[in-house]
This record gives sequence, C-alpha cells and structure tokens, in this order.
Amino acid sequence: MDKQVIITIGREYGCGGLIIAKDIAEHYKIPLYDKNILEAVAAEKGISAEVFEAYSEKPRNKFLSRNVRGQISSIEHHVAEMQFEYLRERAESGESFVVLGRCAEEVLKDYPGLIKLFILADADFKLNHVMTKFNLSEPAAEAQIKKFNKQRKLYHNSYCDFKWGDSRSYDLTINSSRLGLNGTLKTLIDYIDTRIETMDF
Repeated sequence: MDKQVIITIGREYGCGGLIIAKDIAEHYKIPLYDKNILEAVAAEKGISAEVFEAYSEKPRNKFLSRNVRGQISSIEHHVAEMQFEYLRERAESGESFVVLGRCAEEVLKDYPGLIKLFILADADFKLNHVMTKFNLSEPAAEAQIKKFNKQRKLYHNSYCDFKWGDSRSYDLTINSSRLGLNGTLKTLIDYIDTRIETMDF
C-alpha cells in the first residue's frame, strides 16, 4: 500500500469477526494482529505466551487490584498496556495492518489512515456459528456467547472513552447475518477501497 492503512475490527462473539478479519488481511496482503500480539510481546520479554493468554482482552478485577501512586497492580491491566504499546509501535513504524479487538480504535485514534469497523450479528446467527465451530449444545453456546460478549464489553469500556458497539464511534457497523460472511467481507472490502481512494494524507 502506498498509504498507511490501519483497519480495526471490533466484533460480537459469534459474528464471524475473526474469519472476516483474516480474509481482509489476506486480501490486502497485510498483517493481522490478534492474540498473536501476545506471542510477540512474550518473545520480547522472554516469557511464555501462555502466561499472558489467560489475561488477554479481560477487564481488570477491581477487587483484586490496587492503584498506588498511579501504579495499578493488575496483571490484566499490564497485559492490556503491553498490547497497546505494541500496536502503537507498529503504527509508528508506518506499517499497514488489521487488528482485531484490543481497543485498537481508541489506542490508534490519532493515525489518519485509521478505518474503524464493528461487526455484529443476530442471536440465531451467532448461536449457530458457535455451535458449529465448537461443537457445542445450544445451552452451552448461549452461555459462551453471553460470557465472552460481557467480557469484551467490560474490557473495552475500561479503556475507551466510548461504549463498546456504539455505532456512532465507528466508521462502519455491519450485521453479518444479513449478507453472510462472504457478502459481509465483500461489502467491507468495497468500503475500505473507497476510503483508501479518498484518503488525502
């Protein structure tokens, strides 16, 4: 790409966001940053990524952490900040990339090539997707969707000035139930292409 383009994708659990994010990154031949950020950060610090993974995209437990002279004693908070710093470093390098979650739309808000997307889906679509992907019963899938969407909402709202999923805070919000994953991907690529064409920096 001639211009730096950073595509952030917020998503509801079960909407197919990861599949779409991978396809967008592959289409533009740019990296996708997701939980692989943890592997990069862990490698830099000489720590196993598994140590960080349990705390990724999770809100800090306010009852088990303290704020002493501006220092927060929360593993979740420190893991989040390490990921944010990694994204800032990649953006500062001039690299174009896709990032899934990680409050990236807030963390990277000062970059002119930022395109902020949010993908949601109807309840039955998410339910079928999760049941099929993880071979779960309907009650188990419902519980998993509820758990992860609550977790993502709390995590996002802990670090961002706007609420998770609020359409006014994204450039485009789309329901993947309407067009399916392939149709949603095509629509997003058309939108991204148009945005890139109109970027004047």
